[in-house]
Amino acid sequence: MGMVVVISLPLIFLCLILGFGCYFFGRARGRRDVYTNPQVYGMPTPPPGAAKTLSSPSPLPHSKPNFVANNV
Repeated sequence: MGMVVVISLPLIFLCLILGFGCYFFGRARGRRDVYTNPQVYGMPTPPPGAAKTLSSPSPLPHSKPNFVANNV
């Protein structure tokens, strides 16, 4: 036995109109938000009171021990 689901044509139109309305309203709101509050992605800026310091040189890279030098 099967079930029959009946959906009326006005309900379909209402869902389509509601979907398009939400889409266009959200797009307009998103574009407005970009102009009023732009977000810049990338490296953050240092705080105003931070002084620039030079970083210490990195240590030499590790390498495998040379066993030939131990035998001499």
